Amino acid sequence: MNHAHRFERGSAIISIDTERIWGHFDLLSPQQFESRFRNAPGIHDRLLNLLSREGIPATWTLVGALTLPAAEGSADRRFSGTPRYWAERIPAGNERTQPLWYARSFVQRLQRARPPQDLGMHGGISHLVWGDPRTSASVAAFELGSGMEALREIGIEARSFVFPRDLEAHHVILRDGGIRCYRGRAPILSERLGLNLAGSLARAAEEVCRLVPPPVWPEEVIPGLWNVPASMSIYCLGATRTRFVPAKLRLQRLKLGLDAAARQRGIFHLAMHPENLAESDFAFPVFESMVHEICRRRDRREIETLTMNGAVERVAGGFCERVRV
Repeated sequence: MNHAHRFERGSAIISIDTERIWGHFDLLSPQQFESRFRNAPGIHDRLLNLLSREGIPATWTLVGALTLPAAEGSADRRFSGTPRYWAERIPAGNERTQPLWYARSFVQRLQRARPPQDLGMHGGISHLVWGDPRTSASVAAFELGSGMEALREIGIEARSFVFPRDLEAHHVILRDGGIRCYRGRAPILSERLGLNLAGSLARAAEEVCRLVPPPVWPEEVIPGLWNVPASMSIYCLGATRTRFVPAKLRLQRLKLGLDAAARQRGIFHLAMHPENLAESDFAFPVFESMVHEICRRRDRREIETLTMNGAVERVAGGFCERVRV
């Protein structure tokens, strides 16, 4: 990565995988999802209220189907290019009958939010996993195109992107489909190992040992497409896991990450799923403390808050400071 560019001071980005059950329906039944993530829709509202109240712009990447006023399930034309094994699980309905699957009114709240939020794409129309070997280039192109169409119908022109399960693939299709930047995995061991037992153990060790989340910078991976990697991700905040890895360690590592970003004039990029804030009674207060810490540093002008697109504008637009060597 070319570190020749630096910002005037450190920055903080929050990127939010806005998926509800779409990110879990191949792993959990609706009943299991609701049991683990209690009142996930309400947590989305609470999260937006918090960021609006504190004046923080964030990047919300949306599964396209969340924006639909209604859908006919697997028979809907918008899922016609989605593989059968994936589409057959999608129910017909609308946000009144299937609030875990469709959330048009919440997306409209995002559009009206102040400060303005960066609204992007999370996978496409249905959260199909791009890195799955069964997802061909043509299927990925349909998934993205159908999702972008759904967002445009509600007035959103997505430029930022997050790969489902953070499994990267088909970068040219992403660029050619209108996306300018995506969130890559953090450059740390647990992220290289992935979402498996080894990765989980590494994540626990990183938290217990208070590993400093690394500052990151936008990197152009192919002409016109930029990677804005995560520095740290908020994973499980349920009672069982936090018995062994205390939730307070998230706040401690965030402080270390903000310190490093301020020193190096880099970006501290926090990635998250709202559902994890619904896993326990203490999860949201922990995240709220993290937001307050970001605001405290912002108000002292140690850092500024940006979106993924905002960070890329600084670099691609030539507005960032070049360090003298």
